[in-house]
Amino acid sequence: MAFKPLVGIFCDRKMLGEHPFHAVGEKYITAVVGGADVYAVLVPVLEHPQSQAQTLAMFDGIVFTGSRSNLEPHHYGGEPSEPGTLHDPHRDATNLPLMKAAVEAGIPVLGICRGFQEMNVVFGGTLHQKVHEQPGHDDHREKGESAESHYAPSHPVHLVEGGKLHQWFGKPEAMVNSVHSQGIKQMGHLLTAEAHAPDGLVEAISVTDATTFAFAVQWHPEWQYDTNPLSLAIFNAFGNACRQRFAGRQG
Repeated sequence: MAFKPLVGIFCDRKMLGEHPFHAVGEKYITAVVGGADVYAVLVPVLEHPQSQAQTLAMFDGIVFTGSRSNLEPHHYGGEPSEPGTLHDPHRDATNLPLMKAAVEAGIPVLGICRGFQEMNVVFGGTLHQKVHEQPGHDDHREKGESAESHYAPSHPVHLVEGGKLHQWFGKPEAMVNSVHSQGIKQMGHLLTAEAHAPDGLVEAISVTDATTFAFAVQWHPEWQYDTNPLSLAIFNAFGNACRQRFAGRQG
């Protein structure tokens, strides 16, 4: 039997009734397993994170997913969130140091939505907590009541010519969904913009000097990934990088 690269998908910590659970939406798991052709493992986010060294030694790739929770603003010097804003301090404590360490260790990293925002903050950037309230920016929140309407194509993104995403996809523009209220205010100084929304908001980034795949998007490529050429290009590129690391570790 041929083994596949091992990819860690980091969980959210959610309260279900009186008890905390560690969970990942199935759409992320399905897209990572099917789109990248890897073996996925869900990783909990604990108050006292597990050994970072062992985590980095285990995986051939790491995915940081979207979430309904927001990064706590003190991580990027932002104003306190409005009362009632959902946060996940356990996830912050695990993901922020781990993401930077994984990139530095040459482990392929993919960030989606909240994971995109985490990548920007990890590398020195800041966030708008409410993009729709910023002059000159559009309303990027979900529309309608159903999942189908939430994740329907919402606006085009313009891919930076010659950038990584442009190379993987081969076209200058694509339609994406839009299910977020936060967004990049100031981009991290070690990051490169890979795509922009029509209002100029950065919607895809990569770590400039990373030795392997270190990339994140603001939209949700995991949604019906197998019908979307742009999503398939992203997950395929991530999977190829994971296979390269897996082969090197086996060798």
